[in-house]
Amino acid sequence: MPLKGPRKLSGVPIELSEQSRFRVNRIDSVALGMHRDDKGLGSLPEDEVLDTTNGHANLAFDSGDEDDESRDALPPMPVTNSRRPSLQYQYTLAGSGTVYGGNLVQQTREALPRLDNYRDLASIAAGHRPTLDELRENAKFEKAVEQGEAQEEAQSGAVKFGWIQGVLVRCLLNIWGVMLFLRLSWVVAQAGIIEACVVVLLSATVTTLTALSMSAISTNGLVKGGGIYFMISRSLGPEFGAAVGLVFSMANAVGVALHTVGFAESMNDMLRSMDVKIIDNSTNDIRIVGTIAVTILLAICIIGMEWESKAQVGLLVILLFAIVDFLIGGFLGPLDDTEMAKGFVGLNATLFVNNLKPDFRVVDGKMHNFFSVFSIFFPSATGILAGANISGDLKDPSSNIPKGTLLAILLTTLSYLAFVVIAGAAVVRDASGNVMEIAGWQFANCTGRHCDWGLHNSFQVMELVSVFGPLIYAGCFAATLSSALACLVSAPKVFQALCKDKLYPYIEWFGKGYGKGGEAYRAYVLTFVIGVCFILIGDLNAIAPLISNFYLASYTLVNFCTFHASLTKPIGWRPTFKYYNTWLSLLATIICVSIMFLISWVTALITFIAVITLYLIVMYRKPDVNWGSTTQAQTYSAAMGQLQKLDSQQEHVKNYRPQILVFCGRPSARPTLVEYANLITKNLALLICGNIEKASYTHKARIGVVDRGNRWLRDHQKVKAFYTMVDGMEFEEGARALIQASGVGKMKPNILLMGYKSNWKNCNADDLKAYFTVLSVALDNHMGIAILRTRDLMDYTGVIAGEEEMDELMAAPKMQPSNDLLKAESGVSGECGEGTIATPAWRKALQLQSAHEQ
Repeated sequence: MPLKGPRKLSGVPIELSEQSRFRVNRIDSVALGMHRDDKGLGSLPEDEVLDTTNGHANLAFDSGDEDDESRDALPPMPVTNSRRPSLQYQYTLAGSGTVYGGNLVQQTREALPRLDNYRDLASIAAGHRPTLDELRENAKFEKAVEQGEAQEEAQSGAVKFGWIQGVLVRCLLNIWGVMLFLRLSWVVAQAGIIEACVVVLLSATVTTLTALSMSAISTNGLVKGGGIYFMISRSLGPEFGAAVGLVFSMANAVGVALHTVGFAESMNDMLRSMDVKIIDNSTNDIRIVGTIAVTILLAICIIGMEWESKAQVGLLVILLFAIVDFLIGGFLGPLDDTEMAKGFVGLNATLFVNNLKPDFRVVDGKMHNFFSVFSIFFPSATGILAGANISGDLKDPSSNIPKGTLLAILLTTLSYLAFVVIAGAAVVRDASGNVMEIAGWQFANCTGRHCDWGLHNSFQVMELVSVFGPLIYAGCFAATLSSALACLVSAPKVFQALCKDKLYPYIEWFGKGYGKGGEAYRAYVLTFVIGVCFILIGDLNAIAPLISNFYLASYTLVNFCTFHASLTKPIGWRPTFKYYNTWLSLLATIICVSIMFLISWVTALITFIAVITLYLIVMYRKPDVNWGSTTQAQTYSAAMGQLQKLDSQQEHVKNYRPQILVFCGRPSARPTLVEYANLITKNLALLICGNIEKASYTHKARIGVVDRGNRWLRDHQKVKAFYTMVDGMEFEEGARALIQASGVGKMKPNILLMGYKSNWKNCNADDLKAYFTVLSVALDNHMGIAILRTRDLMDYTGVIAGEEEMDELMAAPKMQPSNDLLKAESGVSGECGEGTIATPAWRKALQLQSAHEQ
């Protein structure tokens, strides 16, 4: 509120200057008991130094001389440590006795306006700012005060993570998964060092390009919970987003089983080495251990995201120690003859050369090749979405996702390449494990016999190479459990966002959130059940190729989404992440699809059929959502381009099409006219239904009338037509406007269709004149004229009016039709000359409509 009455500074009144309401008259420093020295304000109390008149403590008092140039010579600004940032320094102008206060942003003698001085209770407590329509139309609408998402999240107390803990740590743990400890050595044995490096680099290429595309999408606007589903659905549309969201949720749920089976397999190997077994040291033990492990992980997730994040950090520390343990062991070489007999001979140039080339073999009745090996390894690179999948739990998703994801890809790719080189240069492909065969390297000759050690035969090569074996087991447990934990968190988050949008029937029940963070406990349980079902398979190599196709399908649509948005260039596509390229996104799309079919064309075909089926379900249901997808932008761009192309072409009689402008008023009022016009156009030519209203409509009311007209055309008659309306005009004036302005380019009406004016003998002379004037205007615009005359009733305006009255009565609870309504009679005249219908009451109107339908 503006302050009233004179202000005082240390008991001295301050008078406002007559020249400006933001200036005050000169105050002598003697009156304030102040001295012109470096101390500035001297003994002036702090609460008075910080003047409250402008909020900036800018005590810039006028010296009284407008042309005094000495006032502009400001002394150097001393460095001060003020508690209030607005008060940076004070100084006394030499020779004037005037005290000045300034700040580092703006040096001024004017008192800056302070927002609080212009506030009142209404500006603080008002629900909303009025729109132009409300001001112009003198209308008042009650609107709820909308709270920003950030404010709601702050009040909810949900845990938010930064880019390191929320993205980098999760991506590292999800990428450094089961394949690093249990299958990467096998990949080196099958593909050799060169092709194994190609496998790693190809995986890194796919994930890097996808991460660039994902970063562009995530920095294009607000990213809420739902991760990849939210990004694709808000970019490509609900059809693609829903399909990918469901497939990706399923892939993560199966990923829980993949990593848990890896943990159980490693645990089973450790128990076997200790001569301990649960049932058979084989598949049954893997099933039991995996089920127990995933149950514990579910309990950690249910406790809360904060505990889950702390567990992730602890697992990452263990994992890093295990990797360092392996690297040190690789450079130190074998510590005893037993390790050498098992195939670990230390870094050896000859062995490195021998292991460069591939040695593909038959495993479990299947002859492997490059792409089959790639399909088994690729799930280890799919953790790039671990951070994006919990985008709703990040402090700043637009900044956190690109930094954390790209750095995680770089670190894990370098570590994989280092592992490939060390494993290929230090471990033989086959070893007998017999210490007596060390001489002459006879342990590496397994021709004609079965060997249990070496890159081909043992999945515990990291434990063999490391300095301290148990630490490798701990790292393997950490990697597998952390990846399983990340998948167990990601799948419910994505599925919950999908459920909340209600794109598929019968799944909304799983989207309910609990607690401060809105945890999807029901979705957690569903993910747990799916994971247990796949854990019971107990075969790591059987699960990996299936997941690879699902992940590649998701990556395909992420890259295609970025390519499509960059190509169509909608106004809303303005990502702040600039290190992406349209054609690189297209290249990544092609690579992903190609790899899918090269891995397994059957699995790829099934995946695409599943995605297409899910797409068609959403398209058929037509959910009532509008997210501004790029498909809408593509539709606009295509329509604009075709219209411009059509406009540049010359007309020919062979390509003539009847383009009709029909004056039907509201389509539901004169369906005969619309039906007749549709019989001519047959949904193959332009049809515009024009409506002329004498009364003036508000914008909201006009939109409502147009929407009802378009909805009637779609739902009742399946007519492909455009509905347009002009209001506040007489019939002649409105008809002239529609005839001259309807259409665009060469998509303009060339025929005017009107109803026959059956009451021309009895109607007003001005109405009859207007009717014929409209016909003359159409001829002036070189349009053909068609006049429809039928024997039955054509104008159903009264019927529609009766229906609206009936709907209002039915909508009102416990309300009966009044006697006034039952006795009311209304006459509605068709401006187009279709005839006049008198409607005695709404009951008779409904009877007329029923008779017409029969």
